[in-house]
Amino acid sequence: MTRPPAFSDSSPSLFDSDEAPVQPLKFGRLPSYIGDHRKRLRERFMQGGPAALPDYEMLELVLFRANARQDMKPLARRLLQRFGDFNGVISAPRDQLLEQHEVGEAVVCELKIIEAAAQRLARARIMQRPVVSSWDALLDYCHTAMAHRETEQFRVLYLDRKNVLIADEEQGKGTVDHVPVYPREVVKRALQLNASALILVHNHPSGDPSPSQADIDMTAQIEAAAAALGLSLHDHIIVGRSRELSFRSEGYL
Repeated sequence: MTRPPAFSDSSPSLFDSDEAPVQPLKFGRLPSYIGDHRKRLRERFMQGGPAALPDYEMLELVLFRANARQDMKPLARRLLQRFGDFNGVISAPRDQLLEQHEVGEAVVCELKIIEAAAQRLARARIMQRPVVSSWDALLDYCHTAMAHRETEQFRVLYLDRKNVLIADEEQGKGTVDHVPVYPREVVKRALQLNASALILVHNHPSGDPSPSQADIDMTAQIEAAAAALGLSLHDHIIVGRSRELSFRSEGYL
């Protein structure tokens, strides 16, 4: 089913219209105004870091690599208007990106390289480290990997006796509001990995991390199955669009 566009043609723009209409560029030397603009953006980024640039200019820096001869500001702003923010753009599904005007495989490839790099960096910060001392990094990783997914995903983080993360595995994918989870398979895998504790993680594509009754019941089933084998369930984290919910912190565990 094709989704209606998020904004109609009559919707007010999120940005001031300060750029000239996009015109195809002829082959040859890059126009100086584009080259100078790109140079200034790179200098500001190198001097001030990401905080020195708003989302649309950060996105421009990424898009430069996909099209060396075009002013990428209009495209950057359209993508942000469609997908909300920088994270939403780089996490958007390939098919939805390709539906956008002037987005081809080169643009999608550059965006997905950034997404993969962000996930790999976030994962490296938590693997083989005690979870207690890297909890914020763990939440950052979960958010980076799952917050913008359009279907539910269920992951299990397996810990050793020192609460060091030894494995991060996807246990299932589902629909927009359900993912099948099998407690027996979760604890069976823990035994195979010689794990001592678990952290469950899944996302809510709706953006609201509040647990459903099914989430609460499933967590109780896994906790009981784990306890029967001497395993601890440390937490169940639900990832929303802008925040996460901890079962332990909220008193569900």
